[in-house]
Amino acid sequence: MIKFLEKLPSEECPKQVNEQHSLPPSLLPTTEVLLRLLHATAKVCPLLQLIHRVVDGVCGRSDPRRTDYGERWSLKEWVELMNTLSSFIRFAVGRGCSDQEIQELLSDLDKAHAEAVLQCVRSRSDEIRHALVDRTNGISSTQLQDFNWQLKLALSSDKLSALNTPLLNLSLDLKENGIPRTVNIEMNKEELQSLISALEAANKVVLQLKS
Repeated sequence: MIKFLEKLPSEECPKQVNEQHSLPPSLLPTTEVLLRLLHATAKVCPLLQLIHRVVDGVCGRSDPRRTDYGERWSLKEWVELMNTLSSFIRFAVGRGCSDQEIQELLSDLDKAHAEAVLQCVRSRSDEIRHALVDRTNGISSTQLQDFNWQLKLALSSDKLSALNTPLLNLSLDLKENGIPRTVNIEMNKEELQSLISALEAANKVVLQLKS
């Protein structure tokens, strides 16, 4: 449960200052430098440090260790907190939740702890989003890069002198294990309808997973 987060005090956490960068893009810090600054700031606040380390785990780096935070949580509480917090971070960024929506989802937490989670998610949302995209792409080694189609009319074949059948030629540009390749598929009307039905069914599953 994310409520276990309140076992870590928030009194030492610096208040967030909302200000606009006045530096030109060429002088703004890189992602690596920005992450170092965020972790340096988090060192003075155990709460922010913990949340940033959970984000590190979401992004494929090392997860936080329970022993670094004393005996605040039992092993069961720690596992529940890590699972809940990492799932929340993935959900909030994956769904593109606004600040208000995140605060509403964190209504069980007190204001200081909820603000710490919001501050961390907001400051590293781009990094988290890229990690989620990479994780999704990693489900399959083959990715669709582009496609093209052509409609043609088959007038005859080696078996029939008069055919007059419309055919769709679908060209798929794929990348498999980083290597590009093209797959060409020729379909008649019935085969095309079967493909459309299969894609519609797959889209319904995706929409259900998002809801």
